[in-house]
Amino acid sequence: MARIDQTPFRAEITGMTHDGKGVARREDGKAVFVSGALPGEVVMASQTGRNRNFDEARCVEVLEASEHRVEPRCPHFGVCSGCTLQHLEESQQILAKQNVLFDNLTRIGHVEPLERLAPLTAQSWGYRRKGRFSVRRVEKKDKTLVGFREVDPRFVADIDVCYTVLPAISDLIQPLKTLIDSLEGRRDVPQVEFCAGDRAIALTVRHLNPLSVADRDAWTSFAKERGVAVFLQPAGPTSVNALYPAETDLSFDLPAYDVSLTFKPLDFIQVNARLNQEMIDKALAMLDVQPEDRVLDLFCGLGNFTLPLARRVREVVGVEGDAVLVQGGRDNAARNNLPNAQFHVADLASDMSHHPWMKERFNKLLLDPPRSGADFCLTQLNLDQFDRIVYVSCHPASLARDAGYLVNERGWVLKSAGVMDMFPHTGHVESIAMFEKK
Repeated sequence: MARIDQTPFRAEITGMTHDGKGVARREDGKAVFVSGALPGEVVMASQTGRNRNFDEARCVEVLEASEHRVEPRCPHFGVCSGCTLQHLEESQQILAKQNVLFDNLTRIGHVEPLERLAPLTAQSWGYRRKGRFSVRRVEKKDKTLVGFREVDPRFVADIDVCYTVLPAISDLIQPLKTLIDSLEGRRDVPQVEFCAGDRAIALTVRHLNPLSVADRDAWTSFAKERGVAVFLQPAGPTSVNALYPAETDLSFDLPAYDVSLTFKPLDFIQVNARLNQEMIDKALAMLDVQPEDRVLDLFCGLGNFTLPLARRVREVVGVEGDAVLVQGGRDNAARNNLPNAQFHVADLASDMSHHPWMKERFNKLLLDPPRSGADFCLTQLNLDQFDRIVYVSCHPASLARDAGYLVNERGWVLKSAGVMDMFPHTGHVESIAMFEKK
């Protein structure tokens, strides 16, 4: 493959990609996506990648700045890949995400909602309660790096602070570097996952070789001094075990529903606690839940929607492909005294016809699928039984595709849709849509 010519070139930015890069065109018409550039700007860009249908580049100089460009708060912005939009005014970030959603609905799904919902937002800094720090020992610099990946994913960003994670987690970055540097097995730690409940913070340390007694003692001392729980992960997710303390209250409360959800360190939970509560309120309102409803909640996880629903409806059935999460959902239902919340394991991307719940009757459907969407799942369901469908999405393209199927092939009406800013300062677009029978 020919070497990429990195000579800076002039680019006029006409739009923005779903992940926050500026869109420009080469003289031959080929699209080029420029990181660090905003719509309406003229920049000098240097090519960093080549694909059949588009090139990738980074902004090296802003010749004509957008009126919405701001100085990034974080000193690591542009190197660390944790954020991509800090250079864009906050009020414009959510509008950019809104444009991505409605553009996808129109272009991919060939649908238009009857109502465009106002964006759902919460705090924009210090919101992230779950994530993964990469760790790398750099012998040439005689130091250990702890942080997110750089824009070039081959490297770990050398960060000292992160303003998007909870402040208590950001405060652990430098002490983690010092601690790992002191370990006998400092080359054997590739990552540290973090998660926070309402009452505890947990770190899960991946280690490639067994820890020495001295290293175990060092991690235990760190846990005691910093007031965090430390878990060890010597192999896959099922190998996670508590180092100190033996028991940790990893849970979060949903006061409006008198519900508390307990989770394990590697379980999926929504990263933005306040926005999550607003999202649940919004989803239940859009579903128009009534005391006699029987709701099917697909891709239910630990019961983030299932258990609040159980407080409002006659019965709710949650279905999830991860057996560990399903057991967690059952435990949470029992702990919250919600016998009307049932949980089942099923691969929702395969044949579901043999599952007993598929033969039961429901009148409302809630979906919260992964990035791949719910297309295979939707084609198998008896959609005629539902009066209303609410679809929570973490990827606007798959939502648009599935909306197109529901509206154009199955005769549903897309009543409303809007975005939710689960990940401020990143290009991630979370959205919600409601469908009704025609």
